Formats: sequence, structure tokens, C-alpha cells
Amino acid sequence: MSADVIIKNARLNEKDELYSLFIKDGKFIDIQSLKQKKEEGFKKQNLENKSALSNKTIIDAAGQLILPALIETHIHLDKACIFSRCQLKEGTLEEAITQTAKAKASFTYDDVYQRGKKVIEKAIKQGTSFMRTHVEIDPVIGLISFNAIKQLKIDYAWAMTVELCVFPQEGLHNNPGTFELLEQTLQQGADLLGGCPYTDSEPQRQIETLFKLASKYDVDLDFHLDFDLNPNNMSLPYIIEMTEKFNYQHRVTVGHVTKLSAIEPEKLYIIAKKMASAGVQLTALPSTDLFLTGRDHQYNIPRGVAPLMSLAKAGVCCSISSNNIENPFTPYGDASQIRQANLYANVAQLATQSELSKCMHWISTDSAKLMSLSNYGIRVGMDADVNFFNAQNESEVIATVLAPTMGLKRGKITFERKEVELFFPD
Repeated sequence: MSADVIIKNARLNEKDELYSLFIKDGKFIDIQSLKQKKEEGFKKQNLENKSALSNKTIIDAAGQLILPALIETHIHLDKACIFSRCQLKEGTLEEAITQTAKAKASFTYDDVYQRGKKVIEKAIKQGTSFMRTHVEIDPVIGLISFNAIKQLKIDYAWAMTVELCVFPQEGLHNNPGTFELLEQTLQQGADLLGGCPYTDSEPQRQIETLFKLASKYDVDLDFHLDFDLNPNNMSLPYIIEMTEKFNYQHRVTVGHVTKLSAIEPEKLYIIAKKMASAGVQLTALPSTDLFLTGRDHQYNIPRGVAPLMSLAKAGVCCSISSNNIENPFTPYGDASQIRQANLYANVAQLATQSELSKCMHWISTDSAKLMSLSNYGIRVGMDADVNFFNAQNESEVIATVLAPTMGLKRGKITFERKEVELFFPD
């Protein structure tokens, strides 16, 4: 089979020699090291044979590192870029929810679409090619945000694969009409169902209700969970219980779970092993978690971010994500997953090459497992979704917060970043 795109002189992670990668119909059909090509007298896709290169796209990586596309497992496109509309005084979770609820009352379809568009385009330029966005559903906003984000999913499919996770931010059983709207979105194409038990008048009842609804429509679940630094009254054990009861192993993700940072190592290990056994996955959201938690401490302020390394060592599938961009939950952000992974490395004091590589996996390969992406990775038969970096290995990318120079989605270039040029005096 003849390739229609060829990447030559590419560096693969932890490989010494350079490679040529051959792409056909958006998938890798062959990967050859230059050494292997010479030893086998490779002729089929000979890069020196000009007649074989007609009508092909040739990309010279010039020794750049090629890594799989980045993955955003937890973001809120619908309420991004609204910080200027809000009045922040305390910086607490409760204030963020209240301020966002006020702003949400004036959201329009075009408003949500344009703000979501802004973030998606930023994310594409930062090398993100897959995104799970949570979308608030309640009687105030109705289906306005859902419809706008659903259209964005269609419009940007050329560069970004988007999953829509609908959820009741302001409660379910204390918010009449929300359940019916959630079910309506599932009937209209929502990809999965989310929850936020800590805002509900009946947290455990919300969890069980959502498991039943997800089972009915055969969709995965992704909960906002245990978002404070009080180790008591965790909802996570009940999530594990419901996961096993509904036979939903490896289909349930929990986000935040900052309570895990406040429990002793022995207790953490026990609950981590239970999570791994039940296939409950976890996403840390360092920018938001650092901004909102620990505000009741005047000194010796806790970090308050889920301990991913301990969880991963126990077998839990983990990821890192942005959560929010420029709103009361997170006033910052440029949609760079590399920056989030670097932030987490700082907070968790991770510095060795293997630790930094693990941070990269939490925004790429491990995130792909969390989102059940079956065609992900740089292997024959996988989709050609990759980024180019001026680096020797993936740990260097995280350590130096390195932005990608180019990205491909199914073998087609989606963005290119020109190198900044210095103008030295004559």
C-alpha cells in the first residue's frame, strides 16, 4: 500500500536512530528506522526515489521528536473566558459556583459558541487533539450550552475529537427539571454523563441516580468529587461500590478528589487498591485545585492536589487536565496541557526522567486509556495524530514547558508554530 504522507528524519521517544513514518488514509501503515531501511534495502517507500514521491506530502522532521497528540480529559468549554463578568472576592469553591451561576443566566448560543471556539483553537495550537468537555445542564441554561458545544464538536472535528459530558453542576434532586434535561441530552447525542454530588441535597442518591441513567443509555460516567481538604465524608467509596454494583469497571472517572491529598499513606494505599480493582479512574486538575483549596490556612498552606504517583503505583489509571480557562474556578490558562503537567510536576516535586515521562503520559497515553481511545499511539494501524517537538525526549518537553512546532490530525497538518527569531544588534 502506497503512503500519501511521509514523515522523514523523525525522532521517536527513547530511540537513538531516526525514523520514517508512512501514513495512508490517516493511519500509520509503516514505521522504518533509517538503519533498518539501509539493512533491508528498503525500496517500496524509498525516500530517494523521486517517482515514488509524486502526489505525496513529505514532512521533514529534521530530527524533531514525534509524540502522540495530547489529550484534555476534563475541561469546561461552556463557562470558559467569563472571568471579566464575575466579581471575585473570596476565591472559594462556593463563590465560584455562585458567580458562574449568575453569569450563566445571560449565556446565549453564540456567546457559548464563541468562547468555546476560542479555547478549542488555543488547545489545537498547544497540541491537544482529543478533549472531554463537561457541559452544565439545568433549567436555567436549558440546552443552550449543549447545543453550542455540540456544534463546535462538528465544526472542529478536522483537528479535535470532542466528547460531551453533560452534568448537573448545581445539583440534581434539589433542582427540579434537571433530570429530564439530562435525559434529553443523552437522547440527542451526549457522549457521557457527569455528576457533582457535593452540590446536591442528597449526594449518594445523585450518584445512584446517575449510574442508573448511564446504564440505561450505555454511556460512561465522569464525576466531580470530594473537592475539599477534609478527609472525612468521602463519596469515593460509594462511587467504587456503585461501579461494582452496576458492573461499570473502567467506565467511571472521578475528577478533583482533593480529599485524597489529606489522608495518611496507609489509608491512601487501601483506597487506591480498591479504585484499581474497580477500575475507577482519576483526573487531577492542578490549576483549579491549587487556586480554590487551602484558603482557610494562613500559613503552612497545603498543596491540595490528588497524589497521582501513589495512585498510579497502586494501579489506578490517572490523567491531568485544565478544568477551567479564565473563570472564577480558574482565572488563568492558555489551554496548554504541557503547562498543566509541568505545574503538577512542580507541586508533586517530580523531577527524574521517569517521573517527568509519567507526567507526559498523564496527558497522553494514560489519558487515552481513560477515554478508551482504541486507535491512539505511534504504531502501525493507529491514527496519525501526533505532535513535533524540538526535544530529545518527552521528559525534556515537560521540564522545559516546550510548545509543539507542528501537529497532525489523521495525517493532516492542523497547526504550525514558527520559531521565535532574535534580532541581534549589528
